[in-house]
Amino acid sequence: MTIYKSEAGARLLRERYLDVLKAWPGPHEQLRVPTPEGETFVVAGGPADAPPLVLLHGSGSNSGEWAERFATLTERFRVYAVDIIGEPGLSAETRPPLATDRYATWLDAVLDHVGAARAAFLTSSFGGWLALDYATRRPERVAALALRCPIGLGSMKKGFAVKAVLLPLLGEKGRRKAVAGVLGADAEPRIVDHQLLVSANYRYRTGPFPVFDDTALAKLTMPVYAVAGAEDAMVDSATTKRRLEAAGATVDLVPGTGHYIPGSRDLEFLVAANGDFTG
Repeated sequence: MTIYKSEAGARLLRERYLDVLKAWPGPHEQLRVPTPEGETFVVAGGPADAPPLVLLHGSGSNSGEWAERFATLTERFRVYAVDIIGEPGLSAETRPPLATDRYATWLDAVLDHVGAARAAFLTSSFGGWLALDYATRRPERVAALALRCPIGLGSMKKGFAVKAVLLPLLGEKGRRKAVAGVLGADAEPRIVDHQLLVSANYRYRTGPFPVFDDTALAKLTMPVYAVAGAEDAMVDSATTKRRLEAAGATVDLVPGTGHYIPGSRDLEFLVAANGDFTG
């Protein structure tokens, strides 16, 4: 089954993303990386000798999520913004089962292709799940993790699942209110608009995301920083904070904030964890 609800919807989302890529800020390259799961699209930039940093976006998104931060990040890092497979970007539509090592093997292929034996990761939501999965399977290849609203550390909230099922039935006003409720009060109207467009045309992943057990989290020997919204309607952020801190991570829980967080200390953390690159 295609990840899109219609060919017209796929074309619309693709065109919107291509517009973002045309307006991409600063010098960059657009790479097509062969992997066992199909071709993977990557936006790369920054000095070739800077520490590598991999960006993994959230579900229902693509690397356009990082466009506004890309120029700043490339001042300190060689940045690789990766379109996750099975998401509405320009990578293959493949969706391997989550409870396998196929995503780790996929990321191995991406890192090998760009020549990064080891990299730091900056992630959002589902991208955080992928980075945690990779770090627990390949700790030697992960220099640091900066996780924004990661999933996979506690159960998803039941109220969110109900809203997700009912979303198509709520009407325009109801859908807007539901999406804004998930993202939180800090989400800009343009971000809400974009998520509504995606939800109308894209098939989100279904089924529970595997939760990492304590044995897996004990493998996180690299520096880990996470930030989460205290009022996140999707994720149990209190459990996220408790379990990551027990594994040695630093976690900021932002009061009055949902699943969308405008800013955090992630860049400061990544620079400290990787050393200050001055070129």
